[in-house]
Amino acid sequence: MANATPPAPSGRTAAPTVGFDLDMTLIDSRPGIRACYLALAARTGTHVDADLAVSRLGPPLVEEIANWFPADRVDEVADLYRAMYPEYAITPTLALPGAPEAIAAVRARGGRAIVVTAKYEPNAKLHLAHLGIEPDAVIGDLWAEQKALALREHGASVYVGDHTGDVRGARTAGAVSVAVATGPCDAAELREAGADAVLTDLTEFPRWFSDYCSDN
Repeated sequence: MANATPPAPSGRTAAPTVGFDLDMTLIDSRPGIRACYLALAARTGTHVDADLAVSRLGPPLVEEIANWFPADRVDEVADLYRAMYPEYAITPTLALPGAPEAIAAVRARGGRAIVVTAKYEPNAKLHLAHLGIEPDAVIGDLWAEQKALALREHGASVYVGDHTGDVRGARTAGAVSVAVATGPCDAAELREAGADAVLTDLTEFPRWFSDYCSDN
């Protein structure tokens, strides 16, 4: 399902830094997030359609909270959700197929693997520690084009994500956009958004990355 390998940006080193999104790219956090939303609904007495919420993961938490709570409560409820998150969301969350191998593929080339996510950074780190995934850096609280700030700072030449927002972040940073069709956006949407390569899932990443490094 991968597209042809794109050329690397100018100035790319022999040991590239690769950025990865977290939710629905490296991890399937839907069971944990669903459990947390159900607990949040019970705690606040406010209905939250947890199944709907987990079907559209990607954008910042406050955007989802705003669908269920009045504007003057969004920040308060978001803080409550983040505080409840470690209890409800970490244990049920699993690594997606190919996630550890994708990180290993970057390291095998002498590169660095970083995680750049819209998730609250302390909770992102809890997920990775629980699953034994050890990136070189974790940067949270960045969404879409904002992700370019971290990608540029760390010199990432490739960014891997599951959402059209991840594609925009990669393109803003001047990085190659690799999309995986494991999240809310299908392959056609990701291609239309401008992804340089679209993979079925991360199990295809090591081969893509090997070809990319060999060609560049």
